[in-house]
Amino acid sequence: MSALPTGCGLTVLRARGRRLCKVIRADGTLIPYDAARTFDLHHEPLADLAALADLLRRLLSCRDAAVVRGAILDPARSRRVRRLLHPDAETGDAPTLREVPRRWLALDVDGLDLPPGTDPRDLAACARAVLPHLPAEFRHARAVVTATASHGIKPGARLRLWYWLTRPASGAELAQWLRGAPVDASIFNAAQAIYTAAPLMEAGVADPVPCRLAILPGAVEVVRVPPPLALALPPRVLPAMPPRRVTGNHGRDRYAAAALARAAESVARAPVNSRHLTAKREAWAVARFVRAGLLTEAEVKDAIGAALEAAGKERSEGEKVAAWAVAHRTDAGEARR
Repeated sequence: MSALPTGCGLTVLRARGRRLCKVIRADGTLIPYDAARTFDLHHEPLADLAALADLLRRLLSCRDAAVVRGAILDPARSRRVRRLLHPDAETGDAPTLREVPRRWLALDVDGLDLPPGTDPRDLAACARAVLPHLPAEFRHARAVVTATASHGIKPGARLRLWYWLTRPASGAELAQWLRGAPVDASIFNAAQAIYTAAPLMEAGVADPVPCRLAILPGAVEVVRVPPPLALALPPRVLPAMPPRRVTGNHGRDRYAAAALARAAESVARAPVNSRHLTAKREAWAVARFVRAGLLTEAEVKDAIGAALEAAGKERSEGEKVAAWAVAHRTDAGEARR
């Protein structure tokens, strides 16, 4: 495969035999996506916003497809794989995706009020109503507007606005740039699925938004993208680890302490949009030492809480995650006996 300029593409996920679109029922309720664990990964090169628009049009009818920002880590290992940025400590599954800067950007707007009388079928009008809520850089740029499954069913604008940037930007940069904007920052994560298929209709149900893609005219690129230095996150100060108690099992005790220190460092350095998931994964991994008597629940709560606080979230959130991991890991261990 020939090398492509950074940011000139995206990764398409295909879930064999799984539905990656919602179903609209006759009573207006939505049936969620199928749970899909593994995917086939495919790199799709993109030259500009027009190419992205063409791809999104094709994907509207692909009910088993979605996209992610991340790039395929190993093209030789891209069939029936999970979408992972990091190794799974529980299963041993290796990463399949990596973070790369992208020229394209999707802004997920969910539930912003529309002016009275706005027709939800007029995607351009709905998008224009959303623009004043976005940073000024986006208000005069061309956008591909797609309707999510709940647009036209639930109140407000439920849209995804796709833009092309003057330079590639990473997910962390986008999260920093758009802090405070009314958008869902989770899709800036390299492994987060971005659903692109139109919903399925139950028999006899008409699509409330017959045309689910529109082009909002404007400048071909978003200008004045902040430079990397302006979007760089400040260095995080790692929390100091609490002093360890001494037991008669010095070797195993030191191993548990080192594992807890590594877990805390991983949480403290986690990217903005994966801090909670990282805390959950690392807390679950070290909770086994509590069941073995090598760590206490208080030590795990203190370490994970301090690490998540260093990562920029509430300490109490980390403590709750750790308490959950210890309780459920212990329950799982008892159930297997």
